[in-house]
Amino acid sequence: MAAARKRRVSAARKRRQQRFKVGATAGGLGLVVLVTLWSVIWPYLVGALVLGGVAGSGWWLWRTDQFIRGGDRQWRHDEAVKAGRRKLAEVDVMTGREFEDFVVDLCRRDGCTDVRRVGGSHDNGADVLGTLPDGRSMVIQCKRYTPKRKIPSREVRDLLGARVHFKVDVAIFVATTYFSRPAENFATENDVLAVHRDHLGLWNNGASLLSLGTVNGLGQGDRRHRERWKATYE
Repeated sequence: MAAARKRRVSAARKRRQQRFKVGATAGGLGLVVLVTLWSVIWPYLVGALVLGGVAGSGWWLWRTDQFIRGGDRQWRHDEAVKAGRRKLAEVDVMTGREFEDFVVDLCRRDGCTDVRRVGGSHDNGADVLGTLPDGRSMVIQCKRYTPKRKIPSREVRDLLGARVHFKVDVAIFVATTYFSRPAENFATENDVLAVHRDHLGLWNNGASLLSLGTVNGLGQGDRRHRERWKATYE
C-alpha cells in the first residue's frame, strides 16, 4: 500500500510539473508576441485604458449627480412639508377658501403642475384643477365641514359630473371629516379618490397625493377610533 501511495504522489507531482511547464511556455510565447508586436499593439492598449478611464469617470460623475439631485429633492420636499404643515385643529377653523388654498399648496408641494383654485358660486362641482405628477389631469372638490358632519353620496356624485364637465382623468374629494358608508362605496366604485380626515392627516404630514390612492376605500378608522372621535367632538 505504501508503494502504491508513493506512485500516486509521484504521478501527481509529474502532472503539476507538466502543467507548470505548459503555463510557462504559453506565458513566454505571449511575452515574445507582445514584445515583437508592441509597436502595433500599444496604441490600442493605450486607447482601451483611456476609454476605460473616461467611462469610469463618467459613471462616477453620473452617480454623484444623481445622489446630489436626489438629496436636494428630498431636502426641498422635507422643507415644504415643514413649512406647510398644519395641525388638523388649525384646518378645522379655516374658511372654505383658506382650505382650498391649503389643498392647492399640498398639491404643489407634491409636484402637481398648473394647479389653480376655481371654486365659486358657479364652480360646476370643482374647487381645484391641475395636473398630477404622472401627467394625468385632475379635479378636486374640497369640503371643510365640521368634524361630526359626514360627506353624503350625492356630493360625490356631483364630483363625477365635474370630472365629465372639465374632461379630466382623475376626480379627488378632499374633506376635513369622514364619508358616509354609501359615499365611500360610491367613490371607490367610480374611481374617485376619497381623502377623508385620516388621509388628510397623512397627506399633511408628508405622504404624497398619489400614495393616498393605495389606501383609498380601505376604511375610516376602527371602532375604538370612532369612539374616541365621538368623545372628542360631542
